[in-house]
Amino acid sequence: MRSTSSHRTMPFRSAALTLLCALALGGCVSAKSHQQSLGELQAAKKRSAEQEAQLSGMRESLDLEAAQRKAAEDQAASLLKERDDLAARSEQLNGELAAAHSQITDLEQKRASDSAVAQGEIVKLQQQAASMEAEAAQIAKEREQLRQEQARLAARLEQERSAKEAKEQEIKRLTRTQEELSKSLQDEISKGNITIQQIRDRLTINLVDQVLFDSGQAEVKPAGQKVLKQVSDLLKTVTDKQIRIEGHTDNVPISAKLRSRYRTNWELSTARATSVVRYLIDQDGMDPRNLSAVGYADTHPVASNDTEEGRSANRRIEIVLYPKDLKGTADQVETSPAVSQ
Repeated sequence: MRSTSSHRTMPFRSAALTLLCALALGGCVSAKSHQQSLGELQAAKKRSAEQEAQLSGMRESLDLEAAQRKAAEDQAASLLKERDDLAARSEQLNGELAAAHSQITDLEQKRASDSAVAQGEIVKLQQQAASMEAEAAQIAKEREQLRQEQARLAARLEQERSAKEAKEQEIKRLTRTQEELSKSLQDEISKGNITIQQIRDRLTINLVDQVLFDSGQAEVKPAGQKVLKQVSDLLKTVTDKQIRIEGHTDNVPISAKLRSRYRTNWELSTARATSVVRYLIDQDGMDPRNLSAVGYADTHPVASNDTEEGRSANRRIEIVLYPKDLKGTADQVETSPAVSQ
């Protein structure tokens, strides 16, 4: 986790170094460049703060899981003590029952000569014996119920422990994939063309449309194929994730020249997502069972469409990796803006 945090602060350090270098040149840059550098520094600080908040949320989640496990362990210990107490009481009752049976036998042997008082004592002892037998049977039943409950609790604790270990290993594997992607795509990341974000067991690779496509086109251009090749070489090693290719656009309507091919941004975003999936399958041999394509048009913006910079950020392809057991609910998870690591 410390490695991930270190990578997330790289944009902040880079922006800070850029600003220091600009100042060292003795004012050779214009006021506009100076303000731009300050803006980049503030943006880097903001991204760093967002990542720190995400790390804090992860730590709180792990602390909650630890607290729940401790409560379950305490419950198991309490059940074990209660079972031991019942066992001791059962042993005591068995001893008392044996003594009562012995007394009954002695009294029955003397019954012929005993007085009416002795006969009444026999009846009393028999009633006590029957009551103790009933209590012993009830205790035996409760002991069995406690044993079964303890077994279920132990099984649940083991299952939760195994699931937690598996999830932690899964997150570690995804973190390594994210680090390898960041290293492989460093040039494009430094240009701002690609950003990568990991939130626990979910990884998002955000590629601006100009990296993969020419304007108004849905076929992956040669330069984009090189980038997808770098991505797919790592994605092919990830076998425990579902991979969804998402097409996104800005809110500018399709031009009249292109309307015969793509009626709306829905068709364009879907065509681009499908084109990337076809490339990953046909050219890189990825398993189609792990892939899906979806077009969102302009319904999932990551920036305001009121500026050219914002519209450029919204025209993108997102490659999302998420656990296969969440395939049915993945669309319900809110998509967060990607941040380069």
